[in-house]
Amino acid sequence: MSTTARATLQHEDERVRVTRWDFEPRESTGRHVHEYAYLVVPVTDGQTDVISPDGTVTTSHLRAGESYTRPSGAEHEVVNSGTSALAFVEIELKRPAPGGIDIP
Repeated sequence: MSTTARATLQHEDERVRVTRWDFEPRESTGRHVHEYAYLVVPVTDGQTDVISPDGTVTTSHLRAGESYTRPSGAEHEVVNSGTSALAFVEIELKRPAPGGIDIP
């Protein structure tokens, strides 16, 4: 599936990239690989299906404000499998701050 969700770049510098994703039901990020470790902060409650390259589907229930992290290298497609609009903010850690933390 191609990208149908709306990605809005909110900030980018040498350390981080912040993108807001907005999805209507059945809209998708398209298949992609995460070059960097990242955090996701849901803006709305919702449900996603994460589709792995082998076709495995993992359903997740997102709650507004309940963030999660993932390491770099993740390859998948994210689809809004819920019945209402979904939004989240993705924060990619391009380079940790000096003395800062990284996501394992």
